[in-house]
Amino acid sequence: MKKNTLRKNKGMTLLELTIVILVLLTLIGVLFFGAQAYKEGSDRTACVLNIRNVQLAMRSYVNLNGIPQDTAMSQGDFIGTGKFLEALPECPGGGTYTLDLGTEVPAAGDVVTTCSLNASKNHDPQWDGSGLDASKTGDW
Repeated sequence: MKKNTLRKNKGMTLLELTIVILVLLTLIGVLFFGAQAYKEGSDRTACVLNIRNVQLAMRSYVNLNGIPQDTAMSQGDFIGTGKFLEALPECPGGGTYTLDLGTEVPAAGDVVTTCSLNASKNHDPQWDGSGLDASKTGDW
């Protein structure tokens, strides 16, 4: 005589439940890694756009006021209330911006704004491993 081996109890065994939980936790872990990579990429993009905006404010100030190349300038000339930028923007990744204006007006395409995260998180415009590609920032 055959014995009926079908379970009469409905539901999941402890092993099945453990496997389901493990699969769900794995999927959640993958989701968190993807979200973190997305956030870092968007922070870098926003940082590069902030650098570009500072560069454009500086270049606009120089062009509209007809300032010659050998003139010294400071950050306060184009950043402040009622000027081309209200304030120096903040890096969304938590870095800080540094302006290196030197002793004279920078040439067109020279990037004078740097982020403190440019080495560790690649917050550098047109970074290709060897430095800035000036051919792509000439209109900055």
